[in-house]
Amino acid sequence: MQTAKVTKNAKSQPDVNSLGFAKPEAETRVVVAMSGGVDSSVCAALLAREGYDVVGVTLQLYDHGAAIWKERACCAGQDIYDARRVAGMMDFPHYVLDYESSFREQVIKDFVDTYLTGATPVPCVRCNQTVKFRDLLKVAGDIGADCMATGHYIRRVEGPAGPELHRARDFGKDQSYFLFATTREQLGFLRFPLGCMDKSQTRRLAFEMGLNVASKPDSQDICFVPEGRYTDVIEKIRPDAARPGDFVHMDGHVMGRHRGLVYYTVGQRRGLGLGDDTGTEPLYVVKIDTDRNQVIVGPREALGRSLIYLANINWIGDDDMGPDLHGRKIGVKVRSTRPPEAARLIWSDNELSVKLDKPEEGVSPGQACVFYEAREASPHENCQRVLGGGWITGTA
Repeated sequence: MQTAKVTKNAKSQPDVNSLGFAKPEAETRVVVAMSGGVDSSVCAALLAREGYDVVGVTLQLYDHGAAIWKERACCAGQDIYDARRVAGMMDFPHYVLDYESSFREQVIKDFVDTYLTGATPVPCVRCNQTVKFRDLLKVAGDIGADCMATGHYIRRVEGPAGPELHRARDFGKDQSYFLFATTREQLGFLRFPLGCMDKSQTRRLAFEMGLNVASKPDSQDICFVPEGRYTDVIEKIRPDAARPGDFVHMDGHVMGRHRGLVYYTVGQRRGLGLGDDTGTEPLYVVKIDTDRNQVIVGPREALGRSLIYLANINWIGDDDMGPDLHGRKIGVKVRSTRPPEAARLIWSDNELSVKLDKPEEGVSPGQACVFYEAREASPHENCQRVLGGGWITGTA
């Protein structure tokens, strides 16, 4: 994190601290969202070491009793304990807020309901969009905070038209895909001190400061999904969700029986137990047909999609969302682990969609489609600015 003070105009402007406020660090209150992991702990500790008025807040989100010793999760019992220890070591107040009910309604049930429609959800985006960047931001404002900081690997950059969202310096840890729904108003209040670091730097700082979480492993699974078995969560909330039906090849012939639509996602190959009539053709899930309770399968080349239809779009570019965006070149991510690919925005019938320059595989309804500034517009930035995104409703 850059900690040096910057002076905009030595004659007329006061010094601006590292969080962008023209006042001393001790008079700048910052709420830090602490999950109990290494990243958020280092974020809070760094700000406290710089002299900011830090207030740590941890949200208890789910299944507190059963998950208290669950490893590689977040916001469970052990993580709350770890966050509290960091706060005690760095001498700043720490609070735990019970958000289990809100998290269950806004994230877990949405996760289950999305699967039941044949789509593939992204619960981490929903959590940031609702519980963390809406509810927690309100709490931060209520206690008089100047801003809220998180340990996300993403950058907030002051642009000519206001704050912009940019990919992290470390593309391998970049979390912009999960933060596309951040609004302009929220971006004005948020800070991301780790955005210019890589994970090795963060770990090193944790050891240098003697934090108890320095060796703690990163979260791997969705926090409320035990051992990565998402169907366990679905079956618990919707016991009748798994209704068997037919595997149907794209050519129309029935190939066998599936266990229930919730067990399959577009692009899936493993776990199908299917081949063509000779048993030699690798098959993939091409479509989930909820009306007929069918899983449509086909060869890999059938997965390619060039047109993406979207809903609930969040646009944070400098200009307004409207017909002037038609034909604009952008970069697009349809999976968090993929690099941005070249595409164009399409404006038709007051709706925005995306046309990819080259077909992408495994584009599934329910997933996020995230927009980035085109390489042509910023050749040295490599699609670093985030322009927003939307939820995928269909493809062609």
